[in-house]
Formats: sequence, structure tokens, C-alpha cells
Amino acid sequence: MPVIKPISDLRNKANAISDLAHKSDEPIFITKNGEGDMVVMSMAQYSKLQLKIELFSKLAVAQAQRASGDKGRTLNQVMKDIRKRLCETG
Repeated sequence: MPVIKPISDLRNKANAISDLAHKSDEPIFITKNGEGDMVVMSMAQYSKLQLKIELFSKLAVAQAQRASGDKGRTLNQVMKDIRKRLCETG
């Protein structure tokens, strides 16, 4: 369930909004004059969101490569490269 707070709460109860953002681990929607204005979230939640965006971006690139005919690498090729890198660092 989304958390919705008026902008006056952000102004008058900033510490409470901060605590709510950290405890709920969800974005808080701030309204101004009864309409959506902005979103407040904890840094941890923002970082998670950024990681998801990065993952979706990588998946979109992979999907485009696959659609253009790129077959990628086999599991055996990937495992061989991983083993080689592990031996180089070990």
C-alpha cells in the first residue's frame, strides 16, 4: 500500500518522514494541493532501485543482441573463462 503524505508533513515532520522511509523501505509520495508532487525514499531503497534499473538495462541489451541473431556463448565457454580467471588470480 503506498504511503502518501502532504508536503506540510515534509516541512513540519521531516524526522518522522525520514524514519518512515527507513522503516517501510518503500517510497513515500508527497502531495501538494492534493496532487502528487514528489517522492521521498531512503538511500538504501534508492540504491536497490538503481541496481534494478542497471539490471533491466543489461537485459534489454542482451535481448536486442539475441533478436539481432547473436547466439551468445555456451555454458562450457563461460565456465572455461571463469576457471581461467580464477587460476590467474589464485
